[in-house]
Amino acid sequence: MSRTFQPDPELTHRLSRRGMLGVAAGATAAALLGAAAAPATAAEAGAAGRGRPVLPPGRLGIQLYSLRDKVSTLGFAPVFAELEKYGYDEVEFAGYTQGSAGPITLAQLRRLARDHGLNPIGSHVGYWSDDPNAYTFAQNLTKVLDDAQALGLKHIGTASGPFRYGSTVDAWKRAAEEFNTYGAAARARGMKFYQHNHSEEFSFATDNPKVRLYDVLLAETDPDLVFLEMDIFWAYSGQFRFSKRPDGSPAPFEPLDYVLKQPHRYPLFHVKDGVSDPADTYGYRMTDVGDGDIDYQRFISAVTRLRGERLAHHWQAEHDQPAESFTFARRSSAYLHSLREKC
Repeated sequence: MSRTFQPDPELTHRLSRRGMLGVAAGATAAALLGAAAAPATAAEAGAAGRGRPVLPPGRLGIQLYSLRDKVSTLGFAPVFAELEKYGYDEVEFAGYTQGSAGPITLAQLRRLARDHGLNPIGSHVGYWSDDPNAYTFAQNLTKVLDDAQALGLKHIGTASGPFRYGSTVDAWKRAAEEFNTYGAAARARGMKFYQHNHSEEFSFATDNPKVRLYDVLLAETDPDLVFLEMDIFWAYSGQFRFSKRPDGSPAPFEPLDYVLKQPHRYPLFHVKDGVSDPADTYGYRMTDVGDGDIDYQRFISAVTRLRGERLAHHWQAEHDQPAESFTFARRSSAYLHSLREKC
């Protein structure tokens, strides 16, 4: 059953005030967008309650892939103005144009984000390609890092799985060696290289079905060079799909346990929600954050309550195919800001 939440006057005031600060920059966007771009309503603003906010201050971001339709039609400036009004602190890129309306340089993009109070925190780049000129880590590592540095990113990563050489243990060891290389190059520039999972990373090696491929990635990459961005939705989808080995024997796992064992390896998260549906191939139907069955109060609290970890992580809202992308962004921010730790 989907969860619902009630108004939080404090949050409504906070978001409204931040929206007023950005009204000059967002006036054009509001004229273009109409009702779809309205700030969060009281009904959407979240649950009133006591206790410390679950979401650490300054750590709510959004993966811009979720807003690719708005970036391509309106450009980055109106999109950033809306995100500022919705209470976002950070943005994670999925390319630096996304079909943006009109040309923009990296320097302009960095300044535009900062002008709207948004910290560019990371970016997704391809792992490898058969095209030697492709914009990927394997083909153009220096250019990828140059651009990330120009944007002032602290993290630069890939959403590609380590399947370049196949799904055997040795294939993933080989990919891990390459990830270590990218991680060393990123660290030399003051950045962290990271990999973002989908559900398939939690599958089993084809040559040794007792071995989970994600465990190979963790074991074979240097923890000081290669970091992880857990997509929480896809991790729980992986739990649904791969809690049994190919022979049917049980192999249960809890995604949160991976983080609690090595929290320093997970500087970034994708906060993506889903309604449980055992009839679906992936076990969940994706939905706006707060409308699904993933317990984000539990998950985020468990991580941020670890000693020294409250401000060590960045939480990026995402939806692969939102029904209306600004509505998704607004409602997801309101919900996450509403969560309070249980007393």
